[in-house]
Amino acid sequence: MYYIISGKNIEVTEGLRTAVEEKIGKLERYFTPETEIHVTLSVEKDRQKIEVTIPMKGNIIRAEEESNDMYVSIDLVEEIIERQLRKYKNKIIQRQQDAVGLSKAFVEEEIEDEDEIEIIRTKSFALKPMDPEEACIQMELLGHNFYVFRNSDTDEVNVVYKRKGKGHTFGLIEPEY
Repeated sequence: MYYIISGKNIEVTEGLRTAVEEKIGKLERYFTPETEIHVTLSVEKDRQKIEVTIPMKGNIIRAEEESNDMYVSIDLVEEIIERQLRKYKNKIIQRQQDAVGLSKAFVEEEIEDEDEIEIIRTKSFALKPMDPEEACIQMELLGHNFYVFRNSDTDEVNVVYKRKGKGHTFGLIEPEY
């Protein structure tokens, strides 16, 4: 595996680099040797955060974890990635997709049943035409993290969402054709 490790507001010391490579290296059996692992370490106030992104054919494995200690964050993110890989493997097997990027030994390994996705509730509602700013206000009034609406300018279905850790900033998702 090939590591690309960077830091934001933190110097990536040899100790941190070694910790990342040892912990994430435990996942080596899941990947081919040419797999790139993108790791970003960052510090904001008291939070020590690690973000790991592993681009794969048609998918991205991504996890982030934060705590008050960078080494704890590194430990936690490895567990998340391993759990995501097991779910990804189940998806590949179920859909009989090509497993490019994963080692053959991992794909052939027997696994126990993971939690399957189960839709337990479906909700239907009318989409009121409005502009994105009005949709943000509606979302805030409802106390939700996202809001689906019909954009009055484009007549397309859009989603606004609260940006994590950014106060009162929002994102807008528009369809692309």
